Amino acid sequence: MITRRNFIGASAAVFAATALAACGNSGDSSSSSTQTLTVAASPTPHAEILNNFAAGKLKDQNIDLQVKEYTDYIIPNQVTSSGEVDANYFQHINYLNNYNQENNTDLVGVAAIHYEPFGIYAGKSKDLSNIADGAQIAIPNDPTNEGRALLLLQQENLITLKDPDNLQATPVDIAENPHNLQFSEVEAAAVPRQLEDVDFAVINGNYAIEAGMHVADALAVESKEGKAVEQYANYIVTTPDKKDDSRIQALVSVLTSDDFKQYLSDTYGQDVLPAF
Repeated sequence: MITRRNFIGASAAVFAATALAACGNSGDSSSSSTQTLTVAASPTPHAEILNNFAAGKLKDQNIDLQVKEYTDYIIPNQVTSSGEVDANYFQHINYLNNYNQENNTDLVGVAAIHYEPFGIYAGKSKDLSNIADGAQIAIPNDPTNEGRALLLLQQENLITLKDPDNLQATPVDIAENPHNLQFSEVEAAAVPRQLEDVDFAVINGNYAIEAGMHVADALAVESKEGKAVEQYANYIVTTPDKKDDSRIQALVSVLTSDDFKQYLSDTYGQDVLPAF
């Protein structure tokens, strides 16, 4: 016979056991739950690196890496500031500082990851040492990459800048131009497409790779002894409140490992070099 007291006691025991089981399941679920990390990136090599190398490493840490590709240098920072993505991976620290200043933003570089050498590539002309008077050269038109291009031309003794260390120089900052070089200033992504129309072009490493060109094809390359690696290493960038986020720190750890160095060497050779 089941008395009222027995019924109440049995019900309480069942409830307690059920609650304990539920608590146990909740803990197991949270310990193995997957977090999402969304990163904006240039297609080459940044998105390739994230998809082909980092994603698998982060998956082992229960982090689902989602990569959004952009071909310009503006939108990735905009979507990072807005929170649409958690971080971005496409720019060097000088570009970031200039962007923050011009847009009143406070994005931060978390860690330097890799460096893509800037090169001068042949267009209609092939001999840089015998450059013709009035030769036309295509260069990026954004402040920091234009200065970087002019520093490379100065390295090759083709021009002299008023301030030889000016990282944000433009053609008006040229003190000596003995060959009367003419400059075609275009968006960085468009510089490779100018090769058929100009004598030479100074091209960002990522856009050179996209266009099927390599450091070995360049007529001249930035000296590693100069400021190139220090000033132009590509960073993981995010907002101040996320710079210590465990997901972003996990990504940085993956992209500053010995395995990553080997991956870069095997995949890109001298086109993409570690900056750590």
